[in-house]
Amino acid sequence: MSVNEESIISREAAVADDTSTRRLTGRMGSTELVLSVLAFSAPIVTVSGYIAFAIAAVGQGAPLAWVVATAVLLIFSVGYTTMTQHVPRPGAFYAYITVGLGRIPGVGSAFLATVSYIAILTGFYCFAGLTLQATIQAFGGPTVTWWLLTLLTWAVVSALGHFNIELSAKILSVVMVLEVIMVVIFNVATLAKGGAHGLTMQALDISAFTRAGMAIALLFAFGNFIGFESTALYRDEVKNPQVTVPRATYLSVLFIGLFYAVSAYTLMIAYGSSAGDMATKDPTNMFTAALKQFVAPAMADISLVLVATSAAAGLLSTHNVAARYLFNLGGDRALPSFLSDVHPRHGSPYRASAVVGVVVLVLLAILVLVGIEPSKLVGSFSGIGTMGVLVLMALASLAVILWFARKGQHTGEGRWKTTIAPALAFVSLTAVTLYAVVRFDLLVGGDPGEYLWLLLIPAASFIAGTGVAAHYWKSRPELFARLGRASAQD
Repeated sequence: MSVNEESIISREAAVADDTSTRRLTGRMGSTELVLSVLAFSAPIVTVSGYIAFAIAAVGQGAPLAWVVATAVLLIFSVGYTTMTQHVPRPGAFYAYITVGLGRIPGVGSAFLATVSYIAILTGFYCFAGLTLQATIQAFGGPTVTWWLLTLLTWAVVSALGHFNIELSAKILSVVMVLEVIMVVIFNVATLAKGGAHGLTMQALDISAFTRAGMAIALLFAFGNFIGFESTALYRDEVKNPQVTVPRATYLSVLFIGLFYAVSAYTLMIAYGSSAGDMATKDPTNMFTAALKQFVAPAMADISLVLVATSAAAGLLSTHNVAARYLFNLGGDRALPSFLSDVHPRHGSPYRASAVVGVVVLVLLAILVLVGIEPSKLVGSFSGIGTMGVLVLMALASLAVILWFARKGQHTGEGRWKTTIAPALAFVSLTAVTLYAVVRFDLLVGGDPGEYLWLLLIPAASFIAGTGVAAHYWKSRPELFARLGRASAQD
C-alpha cells in the first residue's frame, strides 16, 4: 500500500470517527415519517388550490397527471431506495450525488438543496400569513397585518425546530390525520352521491395526454412530491432505517399520488361538465363550494381552519429539512462546523435549525420593507425551490446509474434497480425540469419569460457549492476527503 493510499484511508477513518459523534437521534416509525412527508405537500392546500388549477388546464384529464407523476416517482424510488441500502449515511441527495457524480457536484447539490428549501420556506411563510389573515376575517375577526401573523407562525415553527424530530412528527401526524379525514369525507360523500351528473370514466381517457394543458397539470402534480427525499434525510432519526426508509419512501409516493388522484377525480365529478369553467373562473372557492354542497356548510368553515394549520405543518416540515441540510454541510465542514452541533438533550440539529430561522426572518424582513406584494412572493419563492428540487431528483437518478456502474456486480443488485429504473426516472425528470424552465411562469406567475432571471438564484447556489468543494480539493485535501456524508466514495 502506498503512502498516499494510507493517508487517504487515515483521513477517511478520522472523518468516520468525527461524524459518528455528530449524529442526530430519534425513534420515528414509518407512519410518522410518511405523515411528515405528506405535510410538505399540504393536502388541504393542494386539494383547494393546485388541483383546481390542474382542472383548469386540462379539464377531465386532470387526475391522470397525478397517476403519471406517481408512476414516474415510483420508478425513481427504485434506484433511490436501493442507494439508501448501499450508502447508509445521512444526506440524501447530497450523499448520493456525491458518491455517484463526485464531491464537487455533490457539494453543489447540497448548496442547491439548502437554498431551494429555504426559498420554499420563505414563500410558504408568506402564504401562511395571508391564510391566517383570511381565516380570521372569515370568522368575523379583525384585519391583522399578514406579516404579523407570519412572524407569529415563524416563532412557533422555529421553537419546535429546536427539539427532537419526534415532537414535530407527533404534531404533524395529528394535523395530517385531520386533513386526510376531511378530504376523505368529501371524496366519499361526493362519490356516493354521484357528483353533479353521475360518475364517469372520462378522467382515465388516455387521449387527455394530447391536450395542450396536460404538461401544465403534470408540473403541478410533480410539485406535490417535492420533499419526499426527507425519508432518507431523517435516516439517523428513525427506527431501523434499513427497513423504515425504503418502506416510508414507497408509502409516501403511493399515498400522495393516489390521494391526490382520487381527490382530483372527485372534485371534477362534483361539478361534472362545468368543472373546467368553475376551475377557470373561481379556483380558490371550488373545493369549499363543493364541500358545502355535498357534505355540510359547517365543513367549509372547518376547512378554512385546516388550511391555516396545513400551512403551518408544511412550514415545520420544510424547516426541518432545510435544517438537516445545513447540519450535514456543517458536519462535513463545507459550512461552519458549529452548524453540526447536536443538542445534548434533544438530539436535534438545534444550531442549524436556529440559523434557518434567522435566515428566513431576515429575508422576510427585507421583503416586507421593500413592500413587495406577498401573494407574488408565494409563487416566486416556491417556484425557485421547486425548480431546484426537480434538478436534484434528476441528478440523483444519474448518480445512481454511475455509482452502480462503477461497482459492477459486486452489489448483488439487478439491472432494473441499478440501471433501467434510474435511467427511466432520469429521462422523465429531465423532461419535466426542462418544461419547468420553458414555462417557469407557471411556477412563479407573470408572463412567459418575465421572471426567468430568478433561476439565477438556484444556479448561483450550485456554483457556490462547487466552488467551495473545488477550493478544498486544491488547498484543503483533508477537508475535501470528508465531503458527501459518506466515508467511502469509490
